[in-house]
Amino acid sequence: MAKKARNRTVDFTVYLVVRSLVAAVQMVSPRIAYATADFLAWLVYTLVKSRRRIALENVRAAFPELSANPAAADQLVRGMYHHFLRAIIELMLLPRKLHHTTLRKFLVLPHGAEMLPPLVSDRAALLVTAHFGNWEMAGFAMGLFGFHTHAIARVLDNPYLERFALHFRQRTGQTIIAKNDDFARLTDTLTHRGKIATLADQDAGPRGVFVDFFGRPASTHKAIALMAMEFDAVMVVMGVPRVSRTDYPQCADFDPSSPLAPMYYAVKCADVIDPRDYANDPNAVKAITARYTTALEKLIREHPEQYFWLHRRWKHQPKAKAAKPAA
Repeated sequence: MAKKARNRTVDFTVYLVVRSLVAAVQMVSPRIAYATADFLAWLVYTLVKSRRRIALENVRAAFPELSANPAAADQLVRGMYHHFLRAIIELMLLPRKLHHTTLRKFLVLPHGAEMLPPLVSDRAALLVTAHFGNWEMAGFAMGLFGFHTHAIARVLDNPYLERFALHFRQRTGQTIIAKNDDFARLTDTLTHRGKIATLADQDAGPRGVFVDFFGRPASTHKAIALMAMEFDAVMVVMGVPRVSRTDYPQCADFDPSSPLAPMYYAVKCADVIDPRDYANDPNAVKAITARYTTALEKLIREHPEQYFWLHRRWKHQPKAKAAKPAA
């Protein structure tokens, strides 16, 4: 069936609302912007009960001990809303606040020794992350650190918002590759030993490869492991969580009373996976997929309130094997 034509007037109106909101956030003080984010987090948590229910179900599935502690599960979900609404506000502030000269005020790279070699090598690399921390900031920051990366992203349905998002995502040197419509560009980038960033934590449907995620089978896309093997690409499993400034003395010169004090992130590396290590493994795809999923889980366990628990990550489960008939 042909796609229904979009209403350009509605699309443009939505775009104007978003641009106006961005302009307003950039005009007011960060303290007011954060207070607004906190209010919206409370509002969404309170009013959108269906999503809150999904998040609670996922949290209890990931942390069975919270099933007996409803208050703790609820607090974790509230923390998730609080983090992500603040992260959205911070994305609006990035073009004004995050520059080459201010990098150290807002970002720390504690695992540079593990991350840098794959990024500067003459081999292709896959930067594998999740809907965790502030993944959009990762792409923005990598350009400021001096790395030219490509990121796989879904094209937004609203063409005006898509152009706006594309400009934001590419303003520091990152290049966006359309998730479903630019396979030739993706393969060309990997062939020429480029660096590709991708999200790897969504349900892959009944045909995905099932690996453990928080102790439960989760359908996971095979494509990432297959690309790593086909293009000899080193995999860097990473995340960008919000962290406390007191844990990183590198930022001792930053005023802790500043309204921007909460905007501090660490670019963390959980694992570096070389597909060459699996060259003789007949189950290499599943082994690599399981390994990077375990690494992502490790990051999430460190900051569980910064994971996007609204996804139905365990939506599909392996089909039960039919019992063999008795002899």
